[in-house]
Amino acid sequence: MTKPFVWGVGTSAYQIEGARHTGGKGESVWDRFSDLGRVPGNGDVAADHYNRLEEDLDLLAGLGIGAYRFSTAWTRVIPDGDGEISRAGLDFYDRLISGLRARNIEPCLTLYHWDLPQTLQDRGGWTSRATIDAFARYARVMVETFGDRVGRWITHNEPWVSSFLGHRDGVFAPGLTGWETALVAGHHLLVSHGRATAAMREVAGDIKVGIAIDCRPSKPADQSAVAANTFFDGFRNRWFFDPVFGRGYPEDVVEAYTERGHLTSGLDGLVHRGDLDEIATPIDFVGVNYYTTVTVKAGGEESDEPEGPVGPGAPEGFTEMGWRVDPAGLTEFLRRVHDEYAPASILVTENGASHGDGPDSEGRVRDERRIEYLASHIDATLAARESRVPVDGYFVWSFLDNLEWIEGFSQRFGLVWVDEQTRQRIPKDSYYWYRDRIRGSESG
Repeated sequence: MTKPFVWGVGTSAYQIEGARHTGGKGESVWDRFSDLGRVPGNGDVAADHYNRLEEDLDLLAGLGIGAYRFSTAWTRVIPDGDGEISRAGLDFYDRLISGLRARNIEPCLTLYHWDLPQTLQDRGGWTSRATIDAFARYARVMVETFGDRVGRWITHNEPWVSSFLGHRDGVFAPGLTGWETALVAGHHLLVSHGRATAAMREVAGDIKVGIAIDCRPSKPADQSAVAANTFFDGFRNRWFFDPVFGRGYPEDVVEAYTERGHLTSGLDGLVHRGDLDEIATPIDFVGVNYYTTVTVKAGGEESDEPEGPVGPGAPEGFTEMGWRVDPAGLTEFLRRVHDEYAPASILVTENGASHGDGPDSEGRVRDERRIEYLASHIDATLAARESRVPVDGYFVWSFLDNLEWIEGFSQRFGLVWVDEQTRQRIPKDSYYWYRDRIRGSESG
């Protein structure tokens, strides 16, 4: 029997909440990164969601969505990462969850969207195994508090980004560099996913738990790039999907990392006894975050650079992030996940397009390019579902224009325009289009 299809939108705490110093909230690695001048815009305010909660809840209700995917800020709940619990922080999320339920919207809660407590970072962050236990405790606290009202939980969002952009390239918080540092951080993120999943189920056995993994489906530029493409797929996709589904780390990538000096002791210095079993703790669904595909050239197997120009004036076929528009790639990747890993359920947990269209003289945001992108990718998602891939939901990224990490407000993914100065909200044409698309699917 086919499961009901869930229509939703997504956000993350650091990108929208603001209220950095409210209610005793602690400092996160992204707060520190912002203080160092690495984030344009004001992360202390972001989209001011904390202070505009009721307005945003009403906008969510106006979409007619069935679920809202949001993340909770670890530092709002446990300010120093592993110490005292903040009642004020829990109260904010209680208001959010209660407000969603009052509007018949299912909360879909992501525990970690890259905003590690700075106090834990000062002790080694994700390069320290102690952070694994701190995360599992945080997960347990959240389920003990909200497990009766939140049925679907995501442990981590995009561990590749957190580990590689934050620990190999240094362009995301915490700003560290080094291959081995990134691989250690990524491994500990995955172990914490498994440990937290088990801890959460001990508290509430009837919840659904998964992880959201970003992907970059790829193809070789020509015959000379076939080997490079295989490596890229391992580095960008299989390195995280394989261990989560009990396959361990892909042997060809382990061998390549060792030969290149990225892993000085192979897996022996990385994986402790029992780690791979923990990572492979069964999950109820996997989230797939999809935006684009890439063409890999020989010698480009360790890069994930945009293929188009970044910024306003994106040429046809690209978004302003420089990402190629390729809805067929989504259908193909969903089928691949089904064929290779056989998850019980798949959710498209992020999909969307950055285009900077703003209000015109009438105050209307006519974001036709976003509508075209969403229409084609929703069709691609449903095409996979119709071919018996267990795709059970689709979440637009994102509900609001937000602080797009190191891009600030220069990259806008939202269905709702947010003025960078006043934080005024204006639903875009895509907001109304998505509302009507949901209504049409329910009536059809």
